[in-house]
Amino acid sequence: MLERSIFTAEHELFRDMVRRFLEEHAVPFHERWEEQGYVDRDVWLKAGEQGILLPAIDSEYGGAGADRAMSAVVMEEIARANMTGLGFGLHSDIVAPYIARYGTEEQKQRFLPAMARGEKIAAIAMTEPGAGSDLQGVRTTARLEGDHYVLDGSKTFITNGYHADLVIVVCRTDPAAGAKGISLLIVEQGMKGFQKGKRLRKIGMKAQDTSELFFENVVVPRANLLGEEGRGFTYLMEQLPWERLQIAIIAHASAQAAIDRTVQYVGERKAFGSAIADFQNTRYRLAECQAEVEIGRVFVDRCLQAMMERKLDSQTVSMAKLWLSEMQGRVMDTCLQLFGGYGFVWEFPIAQAYADARVQRIYGGTSEIMKELIAREMGLGKKRKGA
Repeated sequence: MLERSIFTAEHELFRDMVRRFLEEHAVPFHERWEEQGYVDRDVWLKAGEQGILLPAIDSEYGGAGADRAMSAVVMEEIARANMTGLGFGLHSDIVAPYIARYGTEEQKQRFLPAMARGEKIAAIAMTEPGAGSDLQGVRTTARLEGDHYVLDGSKTFITNGYHADLVIVVCRTDPAAGAKGISLLIVEQGMKGFQKGKRLRKIGMKAQDTSELFFENVVVPRANLLGEEGRGFTYLMEQLPWERLQIAIIAHASAQAAIDRTVQYVGERKAFGSAIADFQNTRYRLAECQAEVEIGRVFVDRCLQAMMERKLDSQTVSMAKLWLSEMQGRVMDTCLQLFGGYGFVWEFPIAQAYADARVQRIYGGTSEIMKELIAREMGLGKKRKGA
């Protein structure tokens, strides 16, 4: 296979450290985390001590000041180990970049160093019971009253929601202005009227705390407005490409890990007196999977390079998210089939990886939304106003 030129020796040293960290502080506990529905909070503090959180945020705010390839290393290693309960990616590479890019100096100093240390866990609240991929459909409102906003509404499917000390909430500050009436507010744990609902029981990613959030007359200081009022939708559109590329990165790493586990299994498992790997069907199916994963890897690496050069366009990243997540699903299905009955047993990692992978085609914009975005850029269909 082709050498991955996107990563340097420094990246690979960091990869070794992350891998050792996961083997010591995550792998032995993940089964218990899945049973309780969330990871232990101390793993965040340990990750902060090791410099695993906020790798791409400037060092003056507690990060490592590295490039996004360093962030990709963390995502790949978590996916390789299938430690899907760890919400590090959303915390470090979705929420933190919003604060770093659009926040005031006071907001950066108040939140980012604590996030880098794992002392404050962050979430972002976009999805609502009645609004998912269509961000213009949000109904959560915030009305300005003097030096504060009064926030009302609810959110669902919020990763890190149970542990969250701060949440970037997508809300309407001007209900009549369409996309131009959307703003971002930073809501903090302890604000009166901010309540965390139940942790949602999911078919996969069972250790990742995914919660409902409720806001009832929450008084949010005007100083917690992120960026400019009415610019929230623009900020979301600017940051979504990186979020979608992260999904593609994870899809590739997870699919490769599934192949590696399956190759080992079919070499050991026997049927009719021969190793399963000796059957032509087994070899051909895994060869097809490896070809797809390798093609996806080249695309992912090229997109990551373009992202670091600030050249990655919306259509290309939509293609990456679509193709890699769909490819991941195909590979997982093939690998699980080759495990036979054991593939359907939860204690086997392939079963867990299969269930965990399914959401990749849903969050960050469904596969159907990705197809629509790609088609629009091709000049097909109608572009929605404000999109």
